[in-house]
Amino acid sequence: MKTVVGLAVILMFVAGCSTTQEMAIKDAQSPAICGFLGNPACAELTKGGEGQAGLRWINPQAKLTQYNKAIVTVVGFFGADASKVSPKEQEQLTALFQTSLTEALSKRYQIVDEPGPGVMRIQVAILDAEAATPGLRSISMVVPQARLLSTITRGIIGRYPFVGGGEAAVKIMDSMTGEMLVAAVDRRVGGGSIKTAATWEWGDAERVIKEWSQLASDRLYAYTSGTAKP
Repeated sequence: MKTVVGLAVILMFVAGCSTTQEMAIKDAQSPAICGFLGNPACAELTKGGEGQAGLRWINPQAKLTQYNKAIVTVVGFFGADASKVSPKEQEQLTALFQTSLTEALSKRYQIVDEPGPGVMRIQVAILDAEAATPGLRSISMVVPQARLLSTITRGIIGRYPFVGGGEAAVKIMDSMTGEMLVAAVDRRVGGGSIKTAATWEWGDAERVIKEWSQLASDRLYAYTSGTAKP
């Protein structure tokens, strides 16, 4: 028992400040992922490293440093799992993603509406979204005994109980030729930060969307600015 409690305490400190948590993609070759990304991206996805999406593909022939503008489109929910979310909530989450991603990218790129030289076409699909269980989510984060049990649960199943989250895919193409440049898939759920305790049903999904937006902006700019190799 001491060993279990000790592990739980360690996990609290390791994950306690995180508002979201990256999860492994259940099926890299799922119909939703492959249907949205197409080939060769789907067939050649590889595991991302620290600070990257869970799965990624980059065209080895692409000259990413030539791009400084972007057309940004969040196409909405894609795939069979979309039916779990009501049309109204799909619309709200899609609108949030469009706004959040556009704002994050606009700090580094000129956002445009028409194809042209140096313009990337960025398309994002939400493949899945999970709602949190608000009351139990709060109790599991705030009440010490419940938090301990939640942390133990995370150590066993890899995530906290009662959290929400989602999965999304992105494909980036040359706006004029349609050549695929970059593709990625990522899955995240709510983390263990006390700041996430008082969350509404889709609060974790919203935090995940905002983190995806920042992650996409950071990684893409690192490649197009030449400060990091793809």
